[in-house]
Amino acid sequence: MARRLLLAALAVAMTVTAHMSSAAAETPSWHHVPVPAQVRPQAGLNEAVAFGSDQAWAVGADAVGREAPGFPLVLRWDGTAWQRPSLPGVRWQGELLSVAATSPTAVWAVGRDSEGGARLLRYDGTTWGESRPPRGVVLTKVVAGGRETWLIGSRDGAQVLLRWDGGGWRDVPAPPGAVYGLHILAADDVWAAGATDSGAAVAHWDGKAWQQTVVEGFPRSAVGSVLAVSPTEVWAGGTAGFVGGPVGRPIPPLLVRWDGQAWNRVTVPTDFGSVTSLTPTASGSLAWVSVSRSQKWGPPGGTPPLVPGPDFLAWNGQSFTEYGEPAVAGEGDSSVLRLTPVPGTATVWSTGRADGPGGTFAPRILRFG
Repeated sequence: MARRLLLAALAVAMTVTAHMSSAAAETPSWHHVPVPAQVRPQAGLNEAVAFGSDQAWAVGADAVGREAPGFPLVLRWDGTAWQRPSLPGVRWQGELLSVAATSPTAVWAVGRDSEGGARLLRYDGTTWGESRPPRGVVLTKVVAGGRETWLIGSRDGAQVLLRWDGGGWRDVPAPPGAVYGLHILAADDVWAAGATDSGAAVAHWDGKAWQQTVVEGFPRSAVGSVLAVSPTEVWAGGTAGFVGGPVGRPIPPLLVRWDGQAWNRVTVPTDFGSVTSLTPTASGSLAWVSVSRSQKWGPPGGTPPLVPGPDFLAWNGQSFTEYGEPAVAGEGDSSVLRLTPVPGTATVWSTGRADGPGGTFAPRILRFG
């Protein structure tokens, strides 16, 4: 009898352990996804766009040396692995800075060649090809949303925004100061994140004019990402301002939220770093916040005084859950973390670059889910 009871207890324990192990194995987490072997050392990624679980694009630069400008780099996710497609006719040296799309057959990438000239590529569903960039404009970013595609850049040192009308690029008035990021809901419903002489600023375009608000008035503060959930819920992230201090001093992150009445600063569980991305859920609510170079104050009197902070923050509507990026053999932490949601899923990509051996850097692709 005792033996039977013992065997029964062991069976139950093994079943519980198996269920626990299975649940743990199914718990989503961030993991590293390798780049193709053809990507040479000293490559870096800047941004990605996804259409589903079996199709995504990432852009950056390959073979960047200490004195070499590198070559434009495009990677494609096929559902199993990242591949490097050819870029026929693209023979210039330089870097692709940004990528966005309104559909799998209308993908745009902006870049800059080694001479500082603007470059614009377009993918039509079959091949990548050069497209004529707007004359006299230095391009920094392409943004798509609401069936719209806009460019961010500058002309003669002044901020420029341009909108694709189906046949060409047309200037749109820009808000005062600098614009670093956009969230486009429709042609007459666009949010811009940036900075003015008065501090970090967010502006809204209604199709006729911009209405701008300084969301953090401390000197040198700026926001580069904005996510509009509804007219009474808008998020913006970047870096808080600072005055003085030694060169290389850590800068606090900045996350602010509009509640329909006012912009309020949101506390994040890290002390230093830069909020580089705000990513929505499938329904449009805030899902993820990425913090590059995240650091926290360590225990009082500890050495070193700063310890690593969370790289990713998952928002559940009330609070954040902290996640760190996985360790990658032979590489350090990421210096750039830019998030890309996979439509219709809970999967999120993070693309960027990490610290490599000997003061170099390396491409970094991570995935959650």
